[in-house]
Amino acid sequence: MDMAVPKRKISRQRRDKRRSSVWKLETPNLIVCPQCKELTLPHRVCGSCGFYKGREVIKKEDVKKEA
Repeated sequence: MDMAVPKRKISRQRRDKRRSSVWKLETPNLIVCPQCKELTLPHRVCGSCGFYKGREVIKKEDVKKEA
């Protein structure tokens, strides 16, 4: 059985273009929640306080353990 072999050498430009950071993902933008000052994704309910656009969407209870 014969193995597949490239017909021509891939140029350095084409090789480096493939390896470049063009295809890498970017980190998501974060905003500061106006209620609790935690970092959250934009246009989503805050995971720590449950507020979105100044309204409470998800009921969250403060859980503070005192020793």
